[in-house]
Amino acid sequence: MVDARFEDAGEEPLYLAALEGDDLPVISALVQDAVFPITEMTWQPVKRRFALLLNRFRWEDRAAAEKRGRAYERVRSVLVVSDVLKVSTQGIDRGDKDMVLSLLSVTFEPGADGTGRVVLTLAGDGAIALEVEALDVTLKDVTRPYAAPSHHVPGHPE
Repeated sequence: MVDARFEDAGEEPLYLAALEGDDLPVISALVQDAVFPITEMTWQPVKRRFALLLNRFRWEDRAAAEKRGRAYERVRSVLVVSDVLKVSTQGIDRGDKDMVLSLLSVTFEPGADGTGRVVLTLAGDGAIALEVEALDVTLKDVTRPYAAPSHHVPGHPE
């Protein structure tokens, strides 16, 4: 058996799930540098679901774009964390409806008996912590890719 590669996705929309801690780094890599308005962050306590509608850079298409000399792409995606018991934030002004956040990583801190905490680390020292009964994270592309407005690969100062 061979591991999947970014290039294997081709032009198809992604639909991935992480049900174990070892699965989450793949989703984290794909949502790195995704941006979203704070208004596109939703927690549904009764359904125990937290969701983000984000604009993610298509890392899986980067090499093909460079090889073919075409624009880098972004795509609208939904990141859903299920079985959420509690949501807490740090470094985010939830009252600022014009705020745009940038997602850096998604990690899992395991607890007892399959419980744990999913941490969404944001640029600018912000974070969202989701206490979960079990790890259940999905990422689904919901639009066709579009040219990245910046025309650049996201970068970070060293």
